[in-house]
Amino acid sequence: MNRIQQLFQDKKDILSIYFTAGYPNLEDTLPVLESLEEAGVGVVEIGIPFSDPLADGPTIQHSGQTALNNGMSLKVLFEQLANVRSKIKMPLVLMGYINNVHKYGIESFAKKCSEVGIDAVILPDLPFQEYLNHYKDTFDKYGVSNIFLITPQTPNERIKLIDKNTNAFIYMVSSAAVTGVKKGISEAQLAYFDRVKKLNLKNPVLIGFGISDKTSYQETCKYADGAIIGSAFVKLLAQPGDLHTNIKSFVKDIIG
Repeated sequence: MNRIQQLFQDKKDILSIYFTAGYPNLEDTLPVLESLEEAGVGVVEIGIPFSDPLADGPTIQHSGQTALNNGMSLKVLFEQLANVRSKIKMPLVLMGYINNVHKYGIESFAKKCSEVGIDAVILPDLPFQEYLNHYKDTFDKYGVSNIFLITPQTPNERIKLIDKNTNAFIYMVSSAAVTGVKKGISEAQLAYFDRVKKLNLKNPVLIGFGISDKTSYQETCKYADGAIIGSAFVKLLAQPGDLHTNIKSFVKDIIG
């Protein structure tokens, strides 16, 4: 059983937080992780900044460009994470675009993820069939799970196929839009959440995109195993004040 599977076995209503590595400052990656673990977050998605982030809204695009300007790269990130498992016990996921991984080398990337203790990766622009045909064996070799996104347009059969061939969690995109803070959950979204819940998948499901506060977190937890907050948290990182205190307060406001 991997760390992600263990987490979902032990806890309910998981809060996952996304942030961009190297933002707001290059050396903030580990302090942010430490603060999130202390605050009680279940799993963290560490964003690998990329110059052309197609699925990201303005907030995460800005954080990614700032991180790149700060000097963040995949090589630097792995250096920062070299001893992360001496301090951090919670599951860690790297999230980014396939171009960065190709540039680094697929096998080198999977091997390095395993070495530093990354549990899974999310590569939104990696087609699922291409993953099965060309990537899965390499990632399996190093014990690194792949997490795939589903949307309201994803057919049930495809969701079941993803569920059958993965072993971490399924990232349920709440709407067909880019990332960003949104207000309220529509009836159409609730019907979509309910449809997926009735599939009785073997993998847990986390809902992301547009989750920003306690209300939206609690609402999505009725339909899934937890929620992912990205843009609202990235906005917080740019606020004045003590980073550690701000992070703990943000998480407490959501999960109590």
